[in-house]
Amino acid sequence: MIDRRTFLAAAGLTLAAGAGAQAPAFPSRPVRIVPFGTAGGPIDTLARIYGDKLAARWGQPMVVDPKPGAAGIIAADFVAKAAPDGHTVLMTLPLTHVNHAILQAKLPYDPVKDFQPLSMIATGGPMIVARANAPYSNLKEFVEFAKKKGRMTYGTWGNGSTAHLLCELLKRQTGVDLVHVAYKAEAAAHNDLFGEQLDFAWANPSTARGHTQGGKMKPLAIAATRRVTILPQVPTFAEQGFQGFDVESWIGFYAPAKTPEDVVQAWTTALRDVTAMTDVQGRLTGYGFEPLGNTPAQFMERYRADYPRMAELIKAAGVTAE
Repeated sequence: MIDRRTFLAAAGLTLAAGAGAQAPAFPSRPVRIVPFGTAGGPIDTLARIYGDKLAARWGQPMVVDPKPGAAGIIAADFVAKAAPDGHTVLMTLPLTHVNHAILQAKLPYDPVKDFQPLSMIATGGPMIVARANAPYSNLKEFVEFAKKKGRMTYGTWGNGSTAHLLCELLKRQTGVDLVHVAYKAEAAAHNDLFGEQLDFAWANPSTARGHTQGGKMKPLAIAATRRVTILPQVPTFAEQGFQGFDVESWIGFYAPAKTPEDVVQAWTTALRDVTAMTDVQGRLTGYGFEPLGNTPAQFMERYRADYPRMAELIKAAGVTAE
């Protein structure tokens, strides 16, 4: 487990790790993007969109190679141990780099020292959802129902995920009995939700919109600082009187540590330009994210700010490594 002081000290040094010997022209061969989660999920889909744009820009094939399992640890470890030449990068969420750094006593990689941040392309937040026929339509009604029922099971995409932490915080604040079930991907949790093997679940806004339009799902609240364009009728936790649930998620690209500075710059510039494209921004917004496209320094600044906030949330939620 990485303590806060060690984390912040290491984070201050990471940006310098990209400096090194002059690398050959980049890219010189096919490039691999390793996305968080399973094939067909939102991050995998976005990785393929970025891959197509980057292939056109660089004239090299972009291979999207998801490595699911262990709540993102497998994917992150694979990239951490890849050659630091920019030809293998990670596309991930805070779980692999912030949450695990706090929760896990041992990781096969160092979330700070083994990676070079490239760009945080978007920010957003998950939604707490129920079946469309659930006898509640907002958080107050949900809590009242849960207290009467006595035990509610819910699914997320991993132990220690932001969704898991937020639900444990809800459990502490309300006293309701909420039992967590971890899945490799949100689709598997939703299948069990619709099959009535779960009482409720969490979903990314785009997934929630699709199932809501299909008459299968009912979003109750979004964990973010504001509502999202694709589901503007869904209020935030704060709007419903629940505080501490405004911890936004993000999507970011990382390269292995010691990637040459010119390669880091090539990636950062390309990711910024792709994120600024109208059609890409439409896809990000469609998934419930706000496009960003920042620099490695800005990414690290946000990263350093997220760590103490998530540590506080984990402490408040009472979550420990499983």
